[in-house]
Amino acid sequence: MLLSRKHRPPAPRGRLLKWAVLLLWVAITVLAVPAASRLPDVVEGKASAELPRGAQSTKVEELTPRFPGGELAPGIVVYARSSGITPADRAKAESDRRALAPIAARPIAPAQPSGDGKALMLNVPLPDDDTLADKAEKLRDQSQANAPGGLDIRLTGPAGSALDVGDAFENIDKPIFIITILVVTAVLLLTYRSPILWLLPIVNAAIALQVANAVVYLLGEHAGLYVADGMSTILNALVFGISTDYALLLLARYREELRRHADRHRAMAIALRHAAAPIIASAATVSLGLLCLLAADMGFNYALGPIGAIGVLAGLVVVMTLLPALLVIFGRWIFWPRIPRHGDAPPARGAWDRVGHRIAARPRLVWIGGLAVLGALSAAALGINTGLDRAHFLTDTPGSAIGERLLADHYPGGQGRPLQVITEKPDTPQVTAALRDADGVARVENPQPSRDGRLTRIEVVLDAPPDSAAAKQTVRDLRRTIPAATIGASTAGEIDLADAQSHDRRIVIPLVLAVVFLILIALLRALLAPILVIATVVASYFAALGASWLLFRYAFDFPALDTQVALMGFLFMVALGVDYNLFLVARVREEVGRTDHRTGVLRGLGVTGGVISSAGLVLAATFGVLGVMPVTMMVQIGVLVSLGVLLDTFFVRSVIVPALALDTGPRFWWPAHPKARRTNGGDPTPTDRVKANTTGTD
Repeated sequence: MLLSRKHRPPAPRGRLLKWAVLLLWVAITVLAVPAASRLPDVVEGKASAELPRGAQSTKVEELTPRFPGGELAPGIVVYARSSGITPADRAKAESDRRALAPIAARPIAPAQPSGDGKALMLNVPLPDDDTLADKAEKLRDQSQANAPGGLDIRLTGPAGSALDVGDAFENIDKPIFIITILVVTAVLLLTYRSPILWLLPIVNAAIALQVANAVVYLLGEHAGLYVADGMSTILNALVFGISTDYALLLLARYREELRRHADRHRAMAIALRHAAAPIIASAATVSLGLLCLLAADMGFNYALGPIGAIGVLAGLVVVMTLLPALLVIFGRWIFWPRIPRHGDAPPARGAWDRVGHRIAARPRLVWIGGLAVLGALSAAALGINTGLDRAHFLTDTPGSAIGERLLADHYPGGQGRPLQVITEKPDTPQVTAALRDADGVARVENPQPSRDGRLTRIEVVLDAPPDSAAAKQTVRDLRRTIPAATIGASTAGEIDLADAQSHDRRIVIPLVLAVVFLILIALLRALLAPILVIATVVASYFAALGASWLLFRYAFDFPALDTQVALMGFLFMVALGVDYNLFLVARVREEVGRTDHRTGVLRGLGVTGGVISSAGLVLAATFGVLGVMPVTMMVQIGVLVSLGVLLDTFFVRSVIVPALALDTGPRFWWPAHPKARRTNGGDPTPTDRVKANTTGTD
């Protein structure tokens, strides 16, 4: 007797699809790996690449190629002896001048003696291009070789700073990648206690990272996408963290459905249907939040937007296609030794169920007390200092900063990094005279005409060190009193960077909040719940910022927060922090649709508590790996995001949000309310079980 259509097994096409998906991803991976390995080739090495759009310092860099010698990054070699420079020291400097001539962009002037007779300064003009770090290394090696005893030799200036950055990032990506895999593996082993299952999220994340790196390389090579030093490290943390999170959520839902359905293919289809909405909404939240950085002025911020979004979308596509295929190919045994069988009872009430019932006893007291804790931590953020000087750019004092201090001991403070002033040729006499008469100016070099004769460039040395408040005030005064001049480089560039960061925070933060709010409204079909969720995430950000500042100041001994950290931390914490609340509230909404509001909240917390906690640990661990880097900004971003994710995962999402949902009651879903679809609390009905048993088996 023919089976009715209602009880007919699924078509073979559905069971062959998993093999087609697997073969497709094998082909994509084979194509992606070679391109991904070439990502370092498109990393921008120019010192000017970080400058903000539209700033005076950026305009100076754009006009510089019109002058003889093009774009330059001087390498300043300082030779110092406390007892006074000797003839052997002068011979060493002259020997270096001749030896370095082949790598210089133009003739090297003889070493300039200091007024106190205790130092020499050799200015080696290097091209500011992708070869800068390599040539700066040759400059350092040559100057250090065969030095007379007792002579202190240091490299500073823009070339010295570029070399320090290159040394900090050199060969760091591979160790960071390995540490990330080890940390994620440890968390997954603790979560699943399976010797096999942990491999699938790791493999999926690794493939997603290769695909993302390949796409970024192709865009950098053929579309001019700016890729900064350190971008790949952040991309590693983001892709691994978010891919593993999505995999954990899908695995948890798939395990549930395997207990309800005999056919693993049907179980996966239902798991995908339920998990797709929150996972896609999460990817949209993070990727669109990152794309808000396209409104930024800072080069690093602007570039991170599309690069980060590429990473998130790569993780989403891999987890929603390749991971389901692998899971149904391997079958239930992949969960060994804790294999979910059809008809198994749901897990016994766990820790998160007990937490939920404790919260339900006095929800208002819980959320008020929770916000008080967040407020206390946030208060520490009021004492934050922002803006690291060059001496603290790296976790160890960089060589260029030591050289800059040595230079300042014997020459005017701004000698190593002079200002570059560009003006129209007719205005040159007035601008030059005004510069020489200005307070805080130590020396004004002779004007240099552009190749076309229409512009003039003037180097200006300030009295004060470039990082000092006095130097910054001098630049602001010069810009105000000499409007015909365009002033860039050195202190002027640092002022423009700080102003751009301020602009980016004012513009990007409201954009991110608006995007997140709209996505939450679309997913939850409510207004009050999104408002409460965003409010708690923002509160947790400021709490994490305050707690991180206490660590930076008293444990790490950092004098200030890098200007990029506040925005980067906000972006990652809000976009990623909303994710966990989104996963929780979306499941609560599903459960409320099956039962009453209170039971739905408690059941949603109990069901998602374990998997979201594991996902939070993974994400915190991947960003925490940034803490081993030698770059202060990366350490601060890693610590802030890790601390914020842990705070959001184990306190805000697990305590404050459920308390708010319980205290507000059904009004939490205002102006709508989830419609009840079942009356048995979400477990399969007898009819469901019959359907499951007649659609096929493993």
